[in-house]
Amino acid sequence: MADVLQNLSNDLAAAVETAAQSIVRVEGRRRQPASGIVWAADGLIVTAHHVVERDENIKVGLPDGSKVAAALVGRDPTTDIAVLRVQASDLTPANWAEAGNMRVGHLVVAAGRPDDSVQATLGILSSLDSGWRTVAGGLIDSYVQTDVVMYPGFSGGPLVSAAGPFLGMNSSALLRGVSVTIPAATLRRVVETLLAHGKVKRGFLGVSAQPVRLPSAIAESAGQETGLLLAVVEPGSPAEAASLMLGDTLIGLDGERVRHMDDLMALLSGDRVGKPVEARVVRGGQVQTFQVTVAERE
Repeated sequence: MADVLQNLSNDLAAAVETAAQSIVRVEGRRRQPASGIVWAADGLIVTAHHVVERDENIKVGLPDGSKVAAALVGRDPTTDIAVLRVQASDLTPANWAEAGNMRVGHLVVAAGRPDDSVQATLGILSSLDSGWRTVAGGLIDSYVQTDVVMYPGFSGGPLVSAAGPFLGMNSSALLRGVSVTIPAATLRRVVETLLAHGKVKRGFLGVSAQPVRLPSAIAESAGQETGLLLAVVEPGSPAEAASLMLGDTLIGLDGERVRHMDDLMALLSGDRVGKPVEARVVRGGQVQTFQVTVAERE
């Protein structure tokens, strides 16, 4: 038994030692530095958006102990992902694991470099589920939760499998009190978009709303029990331009049902920006349709 534990301990230590070559320190906020992951050998770094509080005067501590200036390539607050570029070469890119290899109960290590050396904490993968949307509307391809303790400065660092490859990037900002990991699939999608455009487009209607139950007759004909009661329609917004009004209940957008805020946020995707779509609302007990052109969220 002792040999088994010693071998496991040695394997985990080796995994962390290897991972350390792809983990950097990110100095982008007034408080404690955070962590980042080497995305490409030519100086591309991925980290958490919330730890990069400024757009300039960002520093990155490399695995060899040197410190270099970093430029912000782009950020997506809705998925808590930011991309930096440093003038460095021959960095060691992270080795990413395939999502299908993750199973609840697997041993995992959260690692970070909030100071000169790498730190690590051990736990298990406690929950694995399908894709979900953050409060800000960002799409995360799968729900990955662990019981690891996220020490200060670990955000932006990797979740490492016991075998060594990275499973994703840790974030303490997406869900309060829960250690979640942004999976590699989400990182790839968002990083590619940020490299191409510097940002991720998000749609904007200019409304605030809350879920309400629909009258039984309308619920039966619409095939849904709830809609979104418009509590605010911002002046000059796409919603106002489309003649949507305070008190309308939004039940559909672009042919899709709208029952909760998550539905609306999901439909306000970048590919709908600038396009006219049909909004179905309940007004005065009748279902009416309006053409609204989705704007880009600032």
